[in-house]
Amino acid sequence: MVANLIDDDPEEAYAYSRIALRLASRVAAVREAAGFAAYATQRYTEALAEFRAARRMTGSVELWPVMADCERGLGRPERAMAMAGEPEVQKLDKAGQVEMRMVAAGARRDMGQIDAAIVTLQGPELASNSVQPWTARLRYAYADALLTAGREAEAREWFAKAIEADKDGLTDASDRLAQLDGVDFVDALDEESDESGRSSESRVSGESGESGESEVVADAGAESAVADDVDGRESGVEPVEGDKD
Repeated sequence: MVANLIDDDPEEAYAYSRIALRLASRVAAVREAAGFAAYATQRYTEALAEFRAARRMTGSVELWPVMADCERGLGRPERAMAMAGEPEVQKLDKAGQVEMRMVAAGARRDMGQIDAAIVTLQGPELASNSVQPWTARLRYAYADALLTAGREAEAREWFAKAIEADKDGLTDASDRLAQLDGVDFVDALDEESDESGRSSESRVSGESGESGESEVVADAGAESAVADDVDGRESGVEPVEGDKD
């Protein structure tokens, strides 16, 4: 249930993970699932504790990058950078090493070191033309870092490359590229609603005629008189004030 819900309803996934923990807290897979559910809902302290527990049970280092990212979430980018230099990183597979590089680049950005973040993301994986599961996200992170550094032309190029690799829509690279090109998206439903409202307003104006205009003026005068009367009766009454995360 955690796996089924975590993308669409992370809070519900988190609720299921707490039930699983009560039932089987000594199962490594349960601790890992609970960690990801907490991570998805930005409960980084809980996530880090669950990932550490899963790692102790399995001896695996595959959770090392997400553990480092939890340190970032807790406002400790220096710890994330320290983890990026630990021997555990060398034991990660290629996907894990790329993930660790993106986390380290994010930590650099957290510390205001944008140029260092750009350099951290560079490497053979970024330069490769082959598309891997992590390619779109790596290219997107690089484009975003370039844009933050004010290198807009290069950022546009890498957002386009991210789109080429992003067959599953994992990033919003297409929207970012459109923004750079000055393209504004309009919600079709909102546009139809506006058109309907304008059309209705036009019909009312067209059908009112002179007599309709007189009625509007008369109604306005009546409303003014009522408002004056209400103000007179309610003078001295103190207004009542009304009532991320």
